[in-house]
Amino acid sequence: MRRAGNSGSDELSAADRVRDFDPDLPESFDSAHQDYARLRQTCPVAHTDRLGGFWALTRYADVAAAARPEVARVMYPALPGDPGHAIWKRDFTGACGLFGLILRPVPEKAVAAMLDGLSHFGLGFSWGGFESLLIPAHIRRTARPFPAEGPVLRVHAGLEDADDLIADLEKGFARLKDAT
Repeated sequence: MRRAGNSGSDELSAADRVRDFDPDLPESFDSAHQDYARLRQTCPVAHTDRLGGFWALTRYADVAAAARPEVARVMYPALPGDPGHAIWKRDFTGACGLFGLILRPVPEKAVAAMLDGLSHFGLGFSWGGFESLLIPAHIRRTARPFPAEGPVLRVHAGLEDADDLIADLEKGFARLKDAT
């Protein structure tokens, strides 16, 4: 990993943190907003070999574009461009694996088929645990309507292997498609 300057400092420069993206470095915790802002401007789809290797989509539009065609919208306020991002940024300094998916309109039986075969996601609400959970969310608001084109899923990605979770969701989306 490249280090900044000639002083022998172990601190990474901001530019190096963008080129050699590692969300686990202490410097990333001190300046995550600045690092992600640089990534959004210079490298909206970042890759790192750290932590087993992964891609990081840093702009809301990129995340939405990467979503499956069955998904109308991803709800995750930590993503710039999400309607709740300004409030999230004001009130929080970090995020977790809890997010929502608004599906394109599909019959209820198709959602049931998607969920019935999940093997790595349990069905239930997450209260901050480590396991991956998924549940249909029937959002009812009294102040103003909740704009959802189709069914809403509440998802918590836990500590299981990301490849296993992705494969589980892909099989679920295949069952959803087959049931429509």
